Amino acid sequence: MASEKQVIILTEAASFQVKEMMVQNEEENASLRVAVKGGGCSGLSYGMAFEQTVNEDDFVDNQYGIQIIVSKEDAGILQDTKIDFKQSLMGGGFTIDNPNALASCGCGTSFKAAARPAVEQPCE
Repeated sequence: MASEKQVIILTEAASFQVKEMMVQNEEENASLRVAVKGGGCSGLSYGMAFEQTVNEDDFVDNQYGIQIIVSKEDAGILQDTKIDFKQSLMGGGFTIDNPNALASCGCGTSFKAAARPAVEQPCE
């Protein structure tokens, strides 16, 4: 059974953008999964996707009307990670501030964490 636990901190600006994307992709009833995967120039990278299924061992939280799910495996690395959305003249994008990252790549989507060693790969 999934447990209630806040792992991710979603800002109001990020939640607004996620809701817009849910409408555009016809995923209004989906959850937002935040994950860590191997890859990137620092060894690990972030992933966000819409999902219809919550797994038994997922941590689940609701913020700004969005159900956020994080796997038990990724929760330690993502604990207290803040996801924001910044808009500029050149466009907009999500920013991720992870206090558990030992180092981050210049691309902003790749990082190192002590809890999960990973093999570094060239940035694309």
